[in-house]
Amino acid sequence: MLSIQDPEKAMQALAAEERNAKTSDLDEETRHSPPLEKPIGNSSAEESSSEPSLNKTTEAPPPQGPSAGEPPSGKPEPSKPSRNFLHHSQIYCTAEVSTAHADILLLWCCLISGLVDSTIYHAFGTFVSMQTGNTIFLGLGGATPHSTSKPYGWAKSLVSIACFCFGCLVFSHMTRFFGKLRRGTLVASFLSQTLIIFVAAVVVQCGSVNGSLDTITDDIDWDTIIPIALLSFQSAGQIVGSRALNLSEIPTVVLTSMLHDIFADQKLVAKDNVKRNRRVLAFFAILIGAICGGFIGEGTSRMQTPLWIAGALKLVITLAWAFWSESQTSAV
Repeated sequence: MLSIQDPEKAMQALAAEERNAKTSDLDEETRHSPPLEKPIGNSSAEESSSEPSLNKTTEAPPPQGPSAGEPPSGKPEPSKPSRNFLHHSQIYCTAEVSTAHADILLLWCCLISGLVDSTIYHAFGTFVSMQTGNTIFLGLGGATPHSTSKPYGWAKSLVSIACFCFGCLVFSHMTRFFGKLRRGTLVASFLSQTLIIFVAAVVVQCGSVNGSLDTITDDIDWDTIIPIALLSFQSAGQIVGSRALNLSEIPTVVLTSMLHDIFADQKLVAKDNVKRNRRVLAFFAILIGAICGGFIGEGTSRMQTPLWIAGALKLVITLAWAFWSESQTSAV
């Protein structure tokens, strides 16, 4: 205890006791107050190191929506080899073919025209390629309906002319739309011609149409319109193809103008005359085809055999276009 005689020291002692009391009260409040939260986004190394097991065991939830490798529509994307194949196929089909030696394929078409025309005329008394003859038959049918052995032959000729014209319309528009010298266009054109010939052969083979030769009577069997219409339509594709290939000297279905061009040529006797040579070969190809059709018809007495042969030959032409050499201008 401080004596009463020293009042200054007593005051200092009381002030010190008050300060000590305040300090003890602050320490007590600090011990009982909760810890402060750490600010979001400021993760420390101690926090990551204190919970290693939680980070290792916790797995991310599976992704919602389309699985990996699938587009938003849910359809799987084509694999890379498939995309490459489709890309190369498109380039291959849209490439323009070379017209060098294309006359060889058209000469085979001439032989097919002779083979089919001789067979159809032998069976039904009309043509499917040579529309000049059909025009004459159409005129004679109306003028002399009772003085001919086939009074309704004009109807067959009319069907043939109409289907040939319709075929020219379809094949020419298709050729211009897709590109006349593109590989895919030529393959599609000749493949359709091939399939049409095979369909006509199947119709006759199955007995839907009388395929016997020399069956022309005074009445008409209207079922015969089916093969006539089909074969006339496909024959139009040949002449459209010759125009597309710039080989008009081989029309494949016309003889009159071709004979004129042969003998009206100023270079008829010249040594090197490619167009003359093509016309002469086309004439003999049609003639040989007609002779073959006649002999095959006499040997089998049926018309489907020459049709199967014609379809097989046109299939070979289709395959040739599929592997024909590419034009140099298209390859550049």
